[in-house]
Amino acid sequence: MKKTTADFGFETVAADDKKKRVADVFDSVASKYDLMNDLMSVGLHRRWKNAAIALAHLSAHLPEDAHVLDLAGGTGDLTRRFLKKYPKATAVLSDINNAMLREGRKILLNRGIATPVVQCNAEALPFPDKRFHAVSIGFGLRNITDKEKALREMRRVLKPGGIALVLEFSRVKKPLAPFYDFYSFKILPKLGRLIANDEASYRYLAESIRMHPDQETLKTMMLNAGFDQVDYHNLTAGIVAVHLGKVR
Repeated sequence: MKKTTADFGFETVAADDKKKRVADVFDSVASKYDLMNDLMSVGLHRRWKNAAIALAHLSAHLPEDAHVLDLAGGTGDLTRRFLKKYPKATAVLSDINNAMLREGRKILLNRGIATPVVQCNAEALPFPDKRFHAVSIGFGLRNITDKEKALREMRRVLKPGGIALVLEFSRVKKPLAPFYDFYSFKILPKLGRLIANDEASYRYLAESIRMHPDQETLKTMMLNAGFDQVDYHNLTAGIVAVHLGKVR
């Protein structure tokens, strides 16, 4: 059944409206995306991404010439890290947002990395079944309108023995929740206004984190999408979590 409504932060909106509004957010923030990530996370996002790739590497025996799909790949951080870990791999950088994809392609080329780039919707991937050894999505799942459909698509395009990596903000440990809420709703939007001249987009990003499924719920969603085994690892007291879905 087609999804007709979705969460846009704390609002419930029509599904098509969410897609347009999310597109507007990333059109606005694309040029300052990496700078804001460094400021918002005090550089921790780099460690989280390194940890995610390391966990995927330990969990799956990917061939040296693996085929990797980086969904909602934005500025190419996970793509670049996959290629550093697997220099002989082919990594496809993809995103639904053209502005983000242009930024990602430019950054990769400036680093001497030429890799396929595909603009596509994670809910309807333009790839055949069992195409990739690994599929990743970093900090993008919460922005997708129909998360269940995207997870099923990730499962569909994975080869037997493949792995899906989902790196996403999650549910922080309770003692830290008041401080995390203060930072998310009082500090983060102000950073967005001062650095990116866009307070509203960063307020949405904070709200979208709170609306995203917690660790156990996302694990269940991945199992329901057809993954044979799902494990997750909390990072920084659960501020983010790495979910790994395996296919037999």
